[in-house]
Amino acid sequence: MGDINVDKQLVQNDARKADSSMGKLLLDLGKIKPEDAERVLRLQKVENIRFGEAAQKLGLITEADIKQVLSLQFDYPYLQPNQGQFSKELVAAYKPFSKQVEALRALRSQLILRWFNEGYKSLAIVSATSGDGCSNLAANLAVVFSQLGEQTLLIDANLREPVQHKIFNLNESRGLSDILAGRAGLEVVKKVDSFVDLTVLGAGTVPPNPQELLSRSNFIEFMKQANAHYDVVIVDTAPAIETSDAQTVASRCEGALLTSRLNQTRLSDLTNIRDQLSLAGVQIVGAVVNDF
Repeated sequence: MGDINVDKQLVQNDARKADSSMGKLLLDLGKIKPEDAERVLRLQKVENIRFGEAAQKLGLITEADIKQVLSLQFDYPYLQPNQGQFSKELVAAYKPFSKQVEALRALRSQLILRWFNEGYKSLAIVSATSGDGCSNLAANLAVVFSQLGEQTLLIDANLREPVQHKIFNLNESRGLSDILAGRAGLEVVKKVDSFVDLTVLGAGTVPPNPQELLSRSNFIEFMKQANAHYDVVIVDTAPAIETSDAQTVASRCEGALLTSRLNQTRLSDLTNIRDQLSLAGVQIVGAVVNDF
């Protein structure tokens, strides 16, 4: 048994040298076994092809496995189907090569050019009603910014019907409301290990007085700390037509991205929101129409 273990270790070491780190990562991810690596190395040598190509040709891995390894090599992490306990709404994590995520990356580029490169750090995502996809957009934007290598903080400032704790399966029940009420500190701000540069702060305990909490001066101080510590701060908000919470939150961020739903959101509602935000000194950075 000792000799077999030694041989496997030698094969594993050889595989780790092959194709830079392709073999090593496939082994580390459990996609292939050390004894499989020997077969791959033989075929690789005979046909003079890459390690990943040889492993796929032998039926040991799939194209999806190769894409996953490449994402790690190029610091572009994403999740395999059923990996992690996150919501399927996180298409940026689970379907990074889809047209929907390509659109998100295009939006990310526009936001960098129009907002974040101008020295701003935080951006409120604002919608008219609860069915416009505000929380979904906020979550996926946070993921694509983190995939870019930006230290990203997602804040759920919807203190009425929060969902980010469900989307990211947060174990911490405390959040923004508890911080603003003085019932918790920064220890409730949680880094999401599956996304290298992503941190999420849930809304926390649903309070009886969300507007009052969001209007407190300590929210301003908290946002200053967040802006100083992170490259990008994305803030989810409550529906703007139903409450004035979004206006208060957006004023703390200085900028807002409006989101609406195709053939669902009323133009008059969007116009009303735009005017209210402008009166509060909030810059409208752009608008997104969700088609789902």
